[in-house]
Amino acid sequence: MKNIPLYEVREIKNIKDMLESSASIYKDRAAFLSKKTLNDPYQEISYNQFFTDVNAFGTALISFGYKGRNIVVIGENRYEWSVSYLAVLNGTGIVVPLDKELPANEISNLINRSEAACVIFSPTIADKILPIVGEVPTVKQFICMEKPETGELKDIDLPGGFLNFYDILDKGRALVESGDKSFIDAQIDSEALCTLLFTSGTTDKSKCVMLSHRNLTVNLMAMCSMLLIVPNDIFLSILPIHHTYECTCGFLCPIYRGSTIAYCDGLRHIPKNMVESKATMVLGVPLVFEMFYKRIWAAIEQKGLAKKVRLAININSITKKVGMDLSRKLFKDIHNNFGGNVKMFISGAAGIDPLIAKGFNDLGIKLVQGYGLTECSPIVALNRDCDFKYDAVGLPLPGLEVKIFEKSPDGIGEIIVKGGNVMMGYLGNPEANSSVLKDGWFYTGDLGFIDKDGFVHISGRKKNVIITKNGKNVYPEELEELLQRSDYVKEAVVIGVDSDTDADTVITAIIVPDYEKFDEGFPGTVSPELISDTMQDLIKDVNSRMTLYKYIRDFKIREEEFDKTTTKKIKRHLI
Repeated sequence: MKNIPLYEVREIKNIKDMLESSASIYKDRAAFLSKKTLNDPYQEISYNQFFTDVNAFGTALISFGYKGRNIVVIGENRYEWSVSYLAVLNGTGIVVPLDKELPANEISNLINRSEAACVIFSPTIADKILPIVGEVPTVKQFICMEKPETGELKDIDLPGGFLNFYDILDKGRALVESGDKSFIDAQIDSEALCTLLFTSGTTDKSKCVMLSHRNLTVNLMAMCSMLLIVPNDIFLSILPIHHTYECTCGFLCPIYRGSTIAYCDGLRHIPKNMVESKATMVLGVPLVFEMFYKRIWAAIEQKGLAKKVRLAININSITKKVGMDLSRKLFKDIHNNFGGNVKMFISGAAGIDPLIAKGFNDLGIKLVQGYGLTECSPIVALNRDCDFKYDAVGLPLPGLEVKIFEKSPDGIGEIIVKGGNVMMGYLGNPEANSSVLKDGWFYTGDLGFIDKDGFVHISGRKKNVIITKNGKNVYPEELEELLQRSDYVKEAVVIGVDSDTDADTVITAIIVPDYEKFDEGFPGTVSPELISDTMQDLIKDVNSRMTLYKYIRDFKIREEEFDKTTTKKIKRHLI
């Protein structure tokens, strides 16, 4: 650890205080870059406009009788979602962000579990909302984020309980102009429940995390003291905004620091949107950055430039040591493909291969990773832009205690956390609360260690660890990372299979081959036997780096990709 001073951050008492102060400081600066349709240019929305719209929408919601009530917000990343979220959070009631990718029956179940009084939804999921209208008795009104005549609902006959976002906004503006200050003057209890967040999983098993304004503000201030985020930064918002990682780090964080948020048109439009928006920051999951990195090197190799680029990387590593970074000059084309302005990639939600992180840094694009959980609002540890390790998830946030519980002989144990960002608990689930909250400590269920420099390292999930019959622990994530370095592996999951005999647990890899890469590498000759032999050679190579008890002893080929959450984590419980 380099003991570099933390960046200065302003004190905020709650998220309402954060928005008010940002609107006062940054005024006419762009808070958002938004589009009406895919091919439109980005349009700026100022901090003043955003603040005014939040006040108007919140005032209207209170006038409808929703003070203190639970309100669902569901839809893709868009301006109306952000206004709705803060209009509920900053003086109306308790916000319940839901995943738009859920099927209709699960959306219905979660609305009922949260006892929501109102649902604010995007027209893009109208086909899921309309069928459940009669299944959610606590809901008094549905609010569509777009005027029906201009969006996907234009041909749908809306039931009487449906309203539209912009009519409510107009109503709220009129109320504010007439002197209604019910929302503007609303007092915020920073310790009280302000948001309900359902963890991924089936609706019956998913836990509902309760967070307060204090949880969120403590996390925001600590996180922003570790990374330099400035008003000139432009965040490209690509991850689902209902998820705590994107919501706190990709939405609340830039608003707090006076930066700009550009909404992405979809994953396949990321490079185009980076150019259009002139993005400097992108938050993503490992799958996104691994895809970027593989495409970069595929293009380099296709042009026959691999040797030249590796030489440039070596030269640049030498010049960096004397304070001269030539990255943007040597790798200009690569930077231009990302818009030419990228300052940093931030990876979260799962561990990223250290070679990918180092690879981007070698090309002059800083990639740092962090670690967190919804229950921690969400960040626990974060690599700094000025102090990082490729194989670590970062340093604990300032003000947060992180310890390793019940260390094994190799120093690995469960990561436990104490601090102001730790959740209030799970809604209506005392058994789960007593199992993870003990004496002020949150037991994460993640296994790892803290090195001599104070950096946190993740070994894997406690529930995923494979325990051999002689008591050895095998962390499947370690083996999966090595398997997935191969161009011929699209996805891999490692599990332990009990033997029918008294023999030890069989460490087994389930592999999804990258068939396109096979076709490129072995045109016209790809066969099941070739794929099997290639994987056999790969496993032999991986085993050569492992101690004997970690050896992969068997493998199976799977044709379909694994089911994933919206943050691209494989649903291991379904395997």
